Amino acid sequence: MSPTDASTDTGAGQVPLRGGGAEDTLDLRLPEELFPLIREDELTLVPQPADDDGHLLDTPAGWGPATTPLGHFQLVPVRIERDLGLVSRWMNDPAVAEFWELAGPESVTAGHLRAQLDGDGRSVPCLGVLGGTPMSYFEIYRADLDPLARHYPARPHDTGMHLLIGGVADRGRGVGSTLLRAVADLALDNRPRCARVIAEPDLRNTPSVSAFLSAGFRFCAEIDLPDKRAALMVRDRALRNLL
Repeated sequence: MSPTDASTDTGAGQVPLRGGGAEDTLDLRLPEELFPLIREDELTLVPQPADDDGHLLDTPAGWGPATTPLGHFQLVPVRIERDLGLVSRWMNDPAVAEFWELAGPESVTAGHLRAQLDGDGRSVPCLGVLGGTPMSYFEIYRADLDPLARHYPARPHDTGMHLLIGGVADRGRGVGSTLLRAVADLALDNRPRCARVIAEPDLRNTPSVSAFLSAGFRFCAEIDLPDKRAALMVRDRALRNLL
C-alpha cells in the first residue's frame, strides 16, 4: 500500500524534462518507454538508469539546507536505530493514522521504513529538521517508477513526495505549505532532469490539498488509487517562479 498523506497542517502531508512545459495532465496515457509490460496483478517496471551521482533520486541527503521564513530546514535520511521511536509515535497520532494507516507497535512503522531503506533507492524516507529540531517526516520518491505511474501520465524523473507534520503545535499555521514549497524547490534545484514534483493527497483531506495549493502546486485531476481517491497535485519547474 502506498502511504497516503495526512494533512500537512492538521495532521501531516511526495519536473518536465529540461525545457518541458506544464501541459494538461488529464491525458492518462502511460509513457510506452517506461511500461512495456503491464499485467493485471502487477506493474512490471523497466530498470531505469540512475541519475548522475549513481542514485535514482540524486541523493536527498546531499541536497543541503533551505532557508525558509520559519528558519533553516533540511532533509535528513531516516536511520531506523535512531529515528524509529519518533516516527512511530507520529504515526500513532490519530490525525496522522487516519490517512497513513500505520498506527500500531513500532514493528509496523519499522516494516514500512525498511521496505524503502532496503530497496533500490526509488523512495527515501527522511526527517524534516527545522531549526535543528526533527518535526516532520517526508518520503521522497520516483513517481515515474512507482505504481502511481499507472494512474497519471508519468514522465521520466517525476519526483513525488509525502509529508506528515509531527507536532500538534506545528499544525494549522502554514508550516506545511512552507515545507512543501521548500522541499519541492530542493528537488527541482538538485534534480536537473526532473521537471515536475508530484503529490497525491487524499481528496478528503482538504487542509492538505489547500497546503499544496499554497505551496505552488496546481490541482490537475482527481485520480482513483487502490486505497483512496486522490487529488493529483503538480509543481512544475516551468511555473515555479509564477506560483
